[in-house]
Amino acid sequence: MRAVVVTALGGPDVLRFLERPDPEPGPGQVLVRVRAACVHPADVAARVGQIPGGPVPPPFLLGWDIAGEVVTTGEHVSGFAPGDTVAGMIPWHLTRGAPGGYAELVAADAGWLVPVPDGLDPVLAATVPLNALTAHRALEIMALPGPATVLVTGASGGVGGFAAQLAVRAGHTVIASATDDDEDWVRGLGVHTVLPRAAAPAVGSVSAVLDAVPMHGLAGAAAAAGGIVVSTRPAPPIDADREVRQETVFVRENALALLDLVEAVADGRLRTRVAATFPLADAAEAHCRFERGGLRGKLVLVA
Repeated sequence: MRAVVVTALGGPDVLRFLERPDPEPGPGQVLVRVRAACVHPADVAARVGQIPGGPVPPPFLLGWDIAGEVVTTGEHVSGFAPGDTVAGMIPWHLTRGAPGGYAELVAADAGWLVPVPDGLDPVLAATVPLNALTAHRALEIMALPGPATVLVTGASGGVGGFAAQLAVRAGHTVIASATDDDEDWVRGLGVHTVLPRAAAPAVGSVSAVLDAVPMHGLAGAAAAAGGIVVSTRPAPPIDADREVRQETVFVRENALALLDLVEAVADGRLRTRVAATFPLADAAEAHCRFERGGLRGKLVLVA
C-alpha cells in the first residue's frame, strides 16, 4: 500500500507519499480500504511535534478519522464483512501513528468502527468521528440535569458545530459564536442566538460553556456561579469565588455514540461540511491549505 509518512518533524514538506507494507488484521481487527481521511489540527500538531506526551519520533503516520470499505476481518470479529462501508476513529493519542489514517489500508480494531448508512458519502462520514465524539463527550461532562442555557464558542468549527447541534437536540437554549461572515451556517444549526466570534454573553448569564475556540477569559466570564466551563484545551483558572467548575474534554472511543452520530448525519439530523478534498498523495498541499486558515468546513484526503 501507499501511505503519507511523516519523515521528520517540521513543515508540510516532511509529508511523503511512500510505499509501506500492507497491514494484516490481527484478532479483533478489520482491514479497511480507506476512501477518505479527515485532516485535523491535531495532525498538524503531531507533524510539528507539539502534542501532549511529547513528540513522536519519525517515521509515523497521521490521521484520526477514516471512512472506507472492509477488505477482510481478523479472528473473533463479528458484525463486519468484506464490502461493508464503515467509518471510525483511530485513537491516535494511543496509537501515536501506528496505525494512522493517512493510508490506503488500515488495520483497525473493530471497536473503532461503525457501519455507514447507504447514501452517506464517505467524505462526509470521515468528518464525523473525532469532532462529533468530542462534542458528545463535552455534553456528557456537563451533565446538565434539565434544559439550560449553553454557550458554544467556535460553532463554525467541527467540535463547536456538532456541540451546538447536540445541545439543541438535548433541549437546551444554545448561544453560539460564529466566525466572521459565517453566521448563516451557524444559524442553520438550529441555535437560538448567534454572536460574533469575539463576543460573549453578559457575565454570569449561562449555565454551561463549551469553549471550543478557546476564548478562555470571555467564555469563563459568561458562566454563572455554580456553572461549568468545558474547554478543548487546558484553560487558566477562573476566580474561585465564582464557584465555576472547569473541565478539559478529551475524546473517548464510543462505538454506540458514534453509530448514532453517523446515522444522524446520514438522515440530516446533524450537519457537517467539507471545505475541500485533496488526493491522499497531496497531503502536504492539504496541510499548506489548512495553515493558511479561513476554512469553512473540513479538509478531507481521498484515495
